Amino acid sequence: MSKVSAIIPSRDEIFLAKTIDDIYRNATGEIEVIAIIDGDWPDPPLEDRPNLQVVKFGQPHGMRAGINAGANLATGKYLLKCDAHCAFAYGFDEVLKADCDDNWVVIPPRYSLDAENWKIDDNGKPRRDYHYLCYCDPFKNHDPGMHGVEDWGRCKERSDPMYDIDDNMSAQGSCWLMPKKHFTDFLGGLSEVGYGSFSQEFQEIGLKTWLGGGRVVVNKKTWMAHLHKGSRYGRMWHMSRKDHEGIVASHAWSSWFWMTNQPFKGRVHSIDWLIDKFWPVPTWPEDWKTKYDYNTIYGSFS
Repeated sequence: MSKVSAIIPSRDEIFLAKTIDDIYRNATGEIEVIAIIDGDWPDPPLEDRPNLQVVKFGQPHGMRAGINAGANLATGKYLLKCDAHCAFAYGFDEVLKADCDDNWVVIPPRYSLDAENWKIDDNGKPRRDYHYLCYCDPFKNHDPGMHGVEDWGRCKERSDPMYDIDDNMSAQGSCWLMPKKHFTDFLGGLSEVGYGSFSQEFQEIGLKTWLGGGRVVVNKKTWMAHLHKGSRYGRMWHMSRKDHEGIVASHAWSSWFWMTNQPFKGRVHSIDWLIDKFWPVPTWPEDWKTKYDYNTIYGSFS
């Protein structure tokens, strides 16, 4: 059997213990859990468990560094990263790794989580199977970045079981699984150059995978549930005003990097290839290839 190493980056997360409990309760294969504490010790405290490693940084390092630290410690063939407020279907680990090639990233469908009752939220949004990469208009009022957005049209169009394992343009980023070698040897871990310590995690993973000749797929044979924290729970991963300003800057850098086809090791496709593969893509204008000169707009990055 091939072990799955579950990495959970966290900072001030009140549902970390429940998330870990859920993984141990529902994993049916060999599993280890690596909890990264990027702040105060969790409350409630974590229960001692076999194959549970807890890593606490003396000073906050950020989510990207936390995921990288977990990957360095992982002994499994597969890495599963999830947020610290997630629940899973029984046997999720075996299902996800059963359909995962060497250069794939696999995403489970996502429900909303009722955290108080620790179950799928009956009043939440329908299950999200697909995501598109939204257009990174540099003059958007709120955010110049590309993000994984629910693709409700594709969810409806591809509901037949023949699409149980299917291409997914992007993802929201709360949970993914991939071979450890893909993360370490091809992706080279998560970079903080340009991205900072927090932002655009799945944009880096998904775009490097697709444009490096791999695949991002959804596996509808299982599911996970993720808490949308909102005003009731707050962000939990606390950030300063300076951190938030850095996030906007990192989104702009990421847009420039991908829209200008900057080189990376193993690249075989341009961004045009990916957009053409999933065309039409919501929010992308017909003239997107000529609409803006990103090198001119973000000239200070180049």
